[in-house]
Amino acid sequence: MSTIRHRLTPLEKADRRLGFAMLAPAFLLLSAVVLYPIIDLIRTSFTFLHLAQPWMGNPFVGFENYARALGDGRFHEAVWHTVLYIVVTVPGAVVLGLGLALLANKPFTIKWPVRLGLLLPWALPLVFSGMIFRWFFEYNQGIANAIVRGLGFQPLNWLSDPNLAFFTICLAIIWKSSSFVALVLLAGLQTIPRSYYEAAEVDGASDWQQFREITLPMLRPAIFVALIFRTITAIQTFDIPYAMTNGGPGNSTETLAMYIHKTTVDFLDIGYGSALAVLMFIVSAVITTGYLKYTRRDPGRH
Repeated sequence: MSTIRHRLTPLEKADRRLGFAMLAPAFLLLSAVVLYPIIDLIRTSFTFLHLAQPWMGNPFVGFENYARALGDGRFHEAVWHTVLYIVVTVPGAVVLGLGLALLANKPFTIKWPVRLGLLLPWALPLVFSGMIFRWFFEYNQGIANAIVRGLGFQPLNWLSDPNLAFFTICLAIIWKSSSFVALVLLAGLQTIPRSYYEAAEVDGASDWQQFREITLPMLRPAIFVALIFRTITAIQTFDIPYAMTNGGPGNSTETLAMYIHKTTVDFLDIGYGSALAVLMFIVSAVITTGYLKYTRRDPGRH
């Protein structure tokens, strides 16, 4: 069957030209602040650019930087640490954020203190949050060891033991990010019609049945939005581990973003650092695309 094209009238053509003209400044700004840096980053990743060796110039080396990453043990460790942070903190933030959102959605007489409590952790700068938890788990004067001593146990090396340091960083990240997740889910909860719950109560459904059959299915789009944003920020985890341990002890808590920072800022290896940044960008794009494809084909969406 052949399709008949609708011929635009002069007025419609004028409206289209006006629309393109109004979008042009935004497109140019987006190109300047997003597209150009990405293109330049990719270009640099194919070159040798080491500020400590300026006599080498900036020669094209092809995929040499990427091949170097495949054989870099420290890169593999940083990727593994980042994966661990994602696996632990993303579900932790979603579960805790969902609980906080359900609590904030309760019919309190005065709601603003509860919602202010959700907003404050999200509003705090990441580095400041990391410094708070660093002080909290400090060996001599930290509150955590004061509690441990009060219970009659020996104080723990929270930030100098690799396993404990990983635990404390995950705890700080979950506390910080769960408030953002809670705000997203709270917005989703407020779009669910109250009549659904009233009908379920008439049918004798319990609170758990209402949560399982009404809240979770209706909240699924908001959960996926929270998962996408939280996963992307988890891939880019930098500030809190940097403020708490600076990747230590040794490199046991170093993330990929921290390794990229050290490669470019401390080691001045811009070409190799750019290749690592491109790899992190590709991983973020792939994960985001996977989430979006799953949400489009999900038959449970409403």
